[in-house]
Amino acid sequence: MALTLVSRRRSRRLAADAGLLVVAAAFALPLAWVLLSSVDPHADLRVKAPDGVTWSNFDAILTSDITFTPLLNSLVLCGGATLLTVVCAALAAYPLSRFRSRLNRPFLLTILFATSLPITAIMVPVYALFVQVNLIDTMQGTILFFAASQLPFAIWLMKNFMDGVPKELEEAAWTDGASSMQSLVRIVLPLMGPGVAVVTVFSFVVMWGNFFVPFMLLLTPDQMPASVSINEFFGNRGMVAYGQLAAFSVVYSTPVILLYVLIARRLGGGFALGGAVKG
Repeated sequence: MALTLVSRRRSRRLAADAGLLVVAAAFALPLAWVLLSSVDPHADLRVKAPDGVTWSNFDAILTSDITFTPLLNSLVLCGGATLLTVVCAALAAYPLSRFRSRLNRPFLLTILFATSLPITAIMVPVYALFVQVNLIDTMQGTILFFAASQLPFAIWLMKNFMDGVPKELEEAAWTDGASSMQSLVRIVLPLMGPGVAVVTVFSFVVMWGNFFVPFMLLLTPDQMPASVSINEFFGNRGMVAYGQLAAFSVVYSTPVILLYVLIARRLGGGFALGGAVKG
């Protein structure tokens, strides 16, 4: 009987490992194609060893018009929208987490409904509104819409992390004369550093890869982010510069990787309570 249980567990473990390997391969193959094709002078859609290593693909794309200006536009758009999202999410999540009200649950359900709306369903009225208020083809208008579209899910994440910070710490600060804003900035947010990091990374990554929103709201080519300019590598009549496309994809992915590396320690850590609620 014991041998049968052991064999069943082993077979289940092998099945789970096999499933994970399939999922890993599904992600590894596109990544392998990008890395190999970026240095292949004769790159195509196949995942294969390069015919010969060359840096000509990077030399062709590392120009102001193709790479540097679109990347700078992406950093301005996504960085500004991420900062606005994190600040607004913290301010909105704080009363939802700390103060009880009959409106909390309806408000959270409304936010949950807002997260389920597809972006394509609201782009037509948003475009018409932006035209009326003269925000079309402006960086600040796109930043505002980026932040607004990402804010509902950011509030949900921020509130859940904020619920894990003991309220006793704030009550002690209130006794010493601190305001709610001071306790939020000086106590709650420092203690929920991993939560803020998660919201920051998630918001930035979602915005960084968004093609549809800047494509619709920005009209001037000089303002287009990298997520839109990558479309230039797909030429007419099905002609695609695969090697340059792969090289651009490597450069395009670098800021996201650097962001994750910079705050990886915060993501891996827990809440820095460290016995602050003791004695």
